[in-house]
Amino acid sequence: MVKGEAVAFRCRGCAGENVVPVVDLGAQPCADYFPAADAPGPDPRWPLELWLCRDCTLVQLGPVEAQVAEEPLAVESATSRAHAETSVKEILGDYPELSGGTVFEFGSPHGGSWLDHLYAADCRLAGDGETANLVVDVHGIVHEPQYGDSLQLRAERLAPGGLLVMEFHHLLPLFVGNQFDTIRHGHWAYVSLRALRNVAALHGLAVESVRQVDMFGGSLMVMLRHAADAKPDASIAVLLEDEDAAGIADEVQLGSLQEAAWHAAGALHDELARHKAAGRTVLGYGAPSKAPVLLDLSRVTTDLLPFTVDMAPGKHGRRIPGGCLVPIRPIAELKAARPDVVLVLTWDIADEVIAQLESDGGWGTSYLVPLPEPHERERREAR
Repeated sequence: MVKGEAVAFRCRGCAGENVVPVVDLGAQPCADYFPAADAPGPDPRWPLELWLCRDCTLVQLGPVEAQVAEEPLAVESATSRAHAETSVKEILGDYPELSGGTVFEFGSPHGGSWLDHLYAADCRLAGDGETANLVVDVHGIVHEPQYGDSLQLRAERLAPGGLLVMEFHHLLPLFVGNQFDTIRHGHWAYVSLRALRNVAALHGLAVESVRQVDMFGGSLMVMLRHAADAKPDASIAVLLEDEDAAGIADEVQLGSLQEAAWHAAGALHDELARHKAAGRTVLGYGAPSKAPVLLDLSRVTTDLLPFTVDMAPGKHGRRIPGGCLVPIRPIAELKAARPDVVLVLTWDIADEVIAQLESDGGWGTSYLVPLPEPHERERREAR
């Protein structure tokens, strides 16, 4: 396939055919498939490509075959739980009329549910077919293959005069921060504010306000209403200007992410090889869905990373899929091994990870964060 060559593939947002490939990360394993540690492989792989719709500007996975279905095994981070509580307080503070009203939440495999906090504010869950004053989607919609159809469902759930709150990983920090490991099977859309605005308009929705949040390396929280009810504020134009300046709706600019990804992957391999040559031990922290792409592109195997650890008991005794074969063990084994370097694979919650490992004084290890280029984090940054 030639980059920029259009094929018969309809946009997942607007259903248009003016869609072109921009980034190709090769054949990659399914991100949430964690085989048993002794499973020899090879693991199944599928093409991992980003495509751009020239009409609505949605960036998305291209044609992908069926994948291995796996139950989510991750444990929700303390960062995510705290963010949910804070978000509800802020939204109800900004929109006090929503307290005590009806709510409906489109859930996410990542957790982050707002419902318990909304119930504490006397909100009531909307019943089957009932519209809601507040509709919430926190990192949920990207797991649904047809973005436009899924947005229509959210519009239908929204009562007249109601508020739709959508939080999602933002394409802008993904691009400028070289967060290529967040491109993965099962995440079907990589959304900018402009793309959301364009697709939302097809379903009678309009963006009213937007704020940037730190979750998952940089996310947006976007407030939408039915178009007749929306009163857009100045935050929208500011963020659209930032997106335009970065060129994230331009296929040539987006295509540069492919070279940046391979460069950072090579740098990580070289950094781990340097530590090994110097006699330093390196172990990993985390087995997130980001890890398969990162380690596969970086050609990291157990020779450079003997094992990683994770909070989720369901992942213990398993391994990272793909070519790395890195086993996943309990956190206690990392602390017992006292490596010279900890590679933080869950880099988006590096502060939480470092604080956890340093809570009893640590052992003098250094913390290596892989992106946008491998760099060391100082322990005092966690405090």
